[in-house]
Amino acid sequence: MEKWFNVGKIVNTHGIRGEARIISKTDFAAERYKSGNKLFLFMPDSNLPLELTVKSHRTHKNFDLLTFEGYDNINQIEKLKGGILKVSESQLGELNQDEYYYHEIIGCTVTTLDGDELGKIREILSPGANDVWVIKGKGGKEILIPYIEDVVKEVNIKEKSVIIDPIEGLLS
Repeated sequence: MEKWFNVGKIVNTHGIRGEARIISKTDFAAERYKSGNKLFLFMPDSNLPLELTVKSHRTHKNFDLLTFEGYDNINQIEKLKGGILKVSESQLGELNQDEYYYHEIIGCTVTTLDGDELGKIREILSPGANDVWVIKGKGGKEILIPYIEDVVKEVNIKEKSVIIDPIEGLLS
């Protein structure tokens, strides 16, 4: 059975010439949204994906704007609003050492070098120079872990575990 991975959601139209406004959920936007790439649209009321070919990509404010081959006006894109754009597992490329897909990191259990379990990674933020892993800690407290060499010491995707050396003030 084919596995699918979210890359974005069509949240609105942009202009009248068939641009779709996307909230991106991929850390490889330039690669995923490259002209000619195939994306699969899953609508809330359908089990079958609609295959779309990216015609163009640009960014505007905090959104990615895409056009698709065969969709050249606002009325066609309006029908796609609310759909989730996905890629299949076969479209995932090989990553360099110490690079991970979001789906590999989310759900990992984080412990300190001392063996204290902090919680599971539930979200990844990409605010700037490095990703920030969000952990739901004990008592519901959110812990933000920067994905930098000084903090993240070991990532084991197979075991779904991460070991960190928290810098001063990180856990307070």
